[in-house]
Amino acid sequence: MARFIVRRLVLLVAALLMISVVVFAALRVLPGDVASTMAGVHASPGRVEALRRQFGLDKPLPIQYWLWLVDLLHGNFGTSVTTGRTVSALAASRAGVTFPLIGLGLFMAIAIGVPLGCAAAVSVSARRRSAYQLVAIIGGSVPALWAGSLMILLLGRGVGIFGLYPSQGFAQAGWSTPRMALTSLMLPALTVGIIVGASVMRYTRSALEDVAGSGVIDMAMACGMTRREAMLSTGLRLAAPQLVSVFALTFAEMITGVMVIENLFALPGLGTGLVTDVGNRDLLAVQGELMMLAALFLCVGFLVDIVHRLLDPRLGDGERRMS
Repeated sequence: MARFIVRRLVLLVAALLMISVVVFAALRVLPGDVASTMAGVHASPGRVEALRRQFGLDKPLPIQYWLWLVDLLHGNFGTSVTTGRTVSALAASRAGVTFPLIGLGLFMAIAIGVPLGCAAAVSVSARRRSAYQLVAIIGGSVPALWAGSLMILLLGRGVGIFGLYPSQGFAQAGWSTPRMALTSLMLPALTVGIIVGASVMRYTRSALEDVAGSGVIDMAMACGMTRREAMLSTGLRLAAPQLVSVFALTFAEMITGVMVIENLFALPGLGTGLVTDVGNRDLLAVQGELMMLAALFLCVGFLVDIVHRLLDPRLGDGERRMS
């Protein structure tokens, strides 16, 4: 296990270095000068030159990259030109909206998708299986904008039929008023939960059917279990590593996937902030934010590999035989 973790750490560091090069180069290959783009069309040459000196853009590209990499190693992801705040501080304040939204949405998706996926896998009726499949297709095909608008019309306070939850904005006091903050996330989280829940349902059903096709379920039934008991106990336990991987990677993908939801419900999260920074030409802040998101994706994948190995030790036996 220690060797496995060390190998994954080496790959993680190598991947982070490669991504840093890609992120750094992506903003330098844009037409025009980065400082001119940030300063705006009508900026004076003195303003452009001041920005270039302030952020070290007057230095050769290799030196710019090295200085930026050193700052990253010290936890400095840059400073926003428009607000004057550090990118780390901006990301932290926005993450306080995005991550609770993703966590609540993923919880709802699992609560919806796993039971429906299990029901679809254990069902012996062709009509029921077709009905479950139709639900999964419809739920996964609904655009996020349309689903969010529907939730507002149904449950939005002041405009909806039932008027249960706020449809715009986040609590002004933030998480110092947890009830208001949680209430403001209910509609967007429900929207995310329905859409992602359809995918979770399909993954769960597919994982259980793969286990059933391996003969393990037949062996469990030979020990006295019914097919339903074998699928929900033995089958679900064996499918757990695959499902954990799906849930963790879904969590990482939802960080940028909730961008439409955040804009629709006017939530000051990471997706909305990234769009705002791009619109304000705050390219150095965008550079730091993209690097933070990429690092987060890779770290989630690293943790998934470790959890997967802990849940399924047979993977280590396979690697030892290959070596």
